[in-house]
Amino acid sequence: MINLNTKIAIVTGAARGLGKGIAFKLAELGAHVIVSDVNEEGAKETVKEIKKNGGSAEIFVANVADRDEAKKLVEETFTKHKRLDILVNNAGINRDGMIHKMTYEQWDAVVDVNLSGVFNTMQPASVIMREQEFGRMINISSASWLGNVGQANYAAAKAGVVGLTKTAARELGKKNVTVNAICPGFIETDMTRGIPDKVWDLMISKIPLGKAGQPEDVANCIAFLASEQAAYITGEVINVGGGMVL
Repeated sequence: MINLNTKIAIVTGAARGLGKGIAFKLAELGAHVIVSDVNEEGAKETVKEIKKNGGSAEIFVANVADRDEAKKLVEETFTKHKRLDILVNNAGINRDGMIHKMTYEQWDAVVDVNLSGVFNTMQPASVIMREQEFGRMINISSASWLGNVGQANYAAAKAGVVGLTKTAARELGKKNVTVNAICPGFIETDMTRGIPDKVWDLMISKIPLGKAGQPEDVANCIAFLASEQAAYITGEVINVGGGMVL
């Protein structure tokens, strides 16, 4: 049984979808979760539902693409709770388009959130975790890091997250800080449920397990990586996609 009692966790992009599922799981296992998002109302609702379920959580509105806001999120969490045990970098956006049509605005927006946003929280968190000689960083990459039509910006950012994860794992290992990446496949969220049925069926046809994943499938893997049971796992890139990437 995974036990995260007394652990302090930050989950970015936790107002809905995958991030909300991750926040719920960590709180369910005993962690106090800082629910961070730019969507204040959504984040408040996540916290409300966690508390209704008997968990412990609080809200922190922050845009991780803004270096100062990301630093404030991490440092104020540490100041208030005297430690930071788990950092889950989940916040992400997509602005899809073919390379020959993609605007610089589309490119910058995705890279700023999906890659720079991860660095912006990892950097101050690494200072804290090195000092306390303990930490679990889990970064959400994507199966798209291997390349995907119409997602040059997204794929490049998610590939960058993999490189950043492996570098941080090398740098922080001797301080008892593990850093791993999760690559979700086709997960059923509000965003994916909005795609046309024809596209949905095509995506399902590519998955050996024959179904879309649920946010809890990803959250379960993250909970394991955040636990003592995963103390000897670092620098890994784990696909949670029903075999979509083999």
